[in-house]
Amino acid sequence: MELRFKLFRAVLLVGGVLLGPLGLHAQEKLVVDPVKSEVHFTLQDVLHIVHGTFHVRQGEVTFNSATGEAGGSIVVDALSGESGSSSRDNRMKKDVLKAQSFATVSFAPTKFTGKFREMGDSTLQVHGVFTLLGTPHEIDVPIEVQVSGNQLHATGAFSVPYVKWGLKDPSTLMLRVNKEVQIDLLLVGTVQH
Repeated sequence: MELRFKLFRAVLLVGGVLLGPLGLHAQEKLVVDPVKSEVHFTLQDVLHIVHGTFHVRQGEVTFNSATGEAGGSIVVDALSGESGSSSRDNRMKKDVLKAQSFATVSFAPTKFTGKFREMGDSTLQVHGVFTLLGTPHEIDVPIEVQVSGNQLHATGAFSVPYVKWGLKDPSTLMLRVNKEVQIDLLLVGTVQH
């Protein structure tokens, strides 16, 4: 009996030594700093290009570098949208985003591909659910990540076909607006191993 117990302990020890490097830092967590993180948007019409920002309300993302699984969410304040024109911003929040009823927009990652490096640069493709007006939409977002110590800086860019997704088209008889909005994501935070 004692021999079996010693053999079992030896197997666990060897397994821990061999699998330890994979499991030790496989599960990571990004805690987003809302003050330093932003969502930029660009929308083009026939006359000019509109640039603006939204503020990140909160964010916490878990990811497993061994399996490619991810979880958590990034939550953006829909009422924080600013483009430099208060009348345009009010129309965007009220008529397009319906921010009184849908105060947040969120992205919940579910998986990723690419190798996450604990230090230095990584290029990842993140798949997840983008929820707009309470309706979920699956999307893929290319993300560039830089890690220094426990500080993480991530950028990503993608297009949202907002009219196709059921949001109001802000075009008028005289002014035609692009049916997709370009989103540029900047996330700054800390990584917890």
